[in-house]
Amino acid sequence: MVATRTSPRPSRVARRRAPLWRAAPPRQSLASTAPVSAVSSAAASVPRSQGGDNRRLGDYERRVRQAFAAIEPALRQIAALPQDAEFVRRAQHEARSRLGFELPVSVLERAWVGGLDMRALFAHASFATVRAFSDDYFLNDPLGMGARTAEFERFLLECGFHEMNLTPCSDGRLAHVIGYVLRLPMGVVRRKAHAGALFDIEEAVRRWTETELRRHREGVPNTAEAPTRYLKVVAYHYSSRDPAHQGCAAHGSDDARAAAAGLAQLRAFREAIENSYCCGASIDILLIGIDTDTDRIRVHLPDAVGEPALERHLDSGPLHAETRGLGLQAARDHICAAVASVGGVSPPAEGMQRLVARLLEHNLEQLDHVAAEYDGHYADAGHQERFIGVGGDLAEVQLRNLTFFAFMRTLEEGAADLDIGIGIFRRLNLERGLPIPVVVRFDYPGRVPGARARAVERCARVAEAIARRYPELVAQGLLHTWSTVRDSDHGGRIESVGGSLSEWEGL
Repeated sequence: MVATRTSPRPSRVARRRAPLWRAAPPRQSLASTAPVSAVSSAAASVPRSQGGDNRRLGDYERRVRQAFAAIEPALRQIAALPQDAEFVRRAQHEARSRLGFELPVSVLERAWVGGLDMRALFAHASFATVRAFSDDYFLNDPLGMGARTAEFERFLLECGFHEMNLTPCSDGRLAHVIGYVLRLPMGVVRRKAHAGALFDIEEAVRRWTETELRRHREGVPNTAEAPTRYLKVVAYHYSSRDPAHQGCAAHGSDDARAAAAGLAQLRAFREAIENSYCCGASIDILLIGIDTDTDRIRVHLPDAVGEPALERHLDSGPLHAETRGLGLQAARDHICAAVASVGGVSPPAEGMQRLVARLLEHNLEQLDHVAAEYDGHYADAGHQERFIGVGGDLAEVQLRNLTFFAFMRTLEEGAADLDIGIGIFRRLNLERGLPIPVVVRFDYPGRVPGARARAVERCARVAEAIARRYPELVAQGLLHTWSTVRDSDHGGRIESVGGSLSEWEGL
């Protein structure tokens, strides 16, 4: 069955306010609204290098990165101001003109007593910048994800999947895996990041159960008797530039170990589903490797019975070179042929082949982007994250090396992930005397009575537990938290519900 084109649906909130950063107009994407097997004759003659929404994604990336990069110079300028009767006014003028927001008045007014608390100002500026790009993402859809949602939902169903759930490593160099590396709509593909991509199997079973129950009760996204399957994907990572030091820290920068652990976790999840709900409830699994230096992907294709193999994979790097200059249809045909040939005598099901071909096609656009913006390799081979995200997934974070994720409902279950993040920020921030900004986030279903109150309470518990786990950092003002919640049923912006300083509650 071939998907028909539909007009992109504007975001329901996109008309409510102007974007916080001016965006470039969107461009046609190589991975357009047609599936791999369907493309118009007009589009087929367009070389890949002329298509795509890379300009929009590049502009968005620069705007967000420049906003964070402006924090330190602005605070240095404010710190150099004379602390006289005009200090607060001058400081706020500098903050507004350089950062786009004001700083806490109470912190500025106390400067004459014990000096300016630069650590508090740095943390506040970091959180205010998170607030700005978060609002922009949810209210204005700057990456254009909303327009692709309905089409990709339909495409997934045509491939035989009613859900696609992806677990990347919580390493910030994979934070852009959905919006950039694979060019997928975040609302369709679920992302839950874990250190080493070692997701919690019981949590994954709970998510699978919720999905299947909704199919039974509501027929969403299709009815339970439809012959579609749940797809679980793991994305591990490696470094082509410095494999011995810049690979996955959770696996000792050992690429083979990271891939093997990801596959073992996928198999364990599948076995848990089959043992709990019988073989008729089986799922499909897919393993993807990502080179954090180039964004090339390595797809470990499953065979005809759905079993991936570490040695059987397809790398997007050679495909990028082989399809350069080809027309759109010729490039798609080449990708599809490459996917079909990897499986050997036991190729994966047709639907899986179509999906993998689409993912590779999307990634070739990302490789075009990395080639144009970074000469094919990112300059920052290591960690350069700006803050730690704790709790639920931060859907608005779609940029590489922006955030280290620590997914958890309680600190106890996510302590190991958070410890890794704190260790990274000891090198990034603490060695320079800067604090570690931690954004605590829990989404809640607004239709459920009491859900918001429980999310707020969960934020408070996790923030308090973080303070207890790292008391020396908190005492020195070297770790600050900002707690936020969001109504996942009704959309809209995040809501501030507290922080380690009362002045931040108004963010």
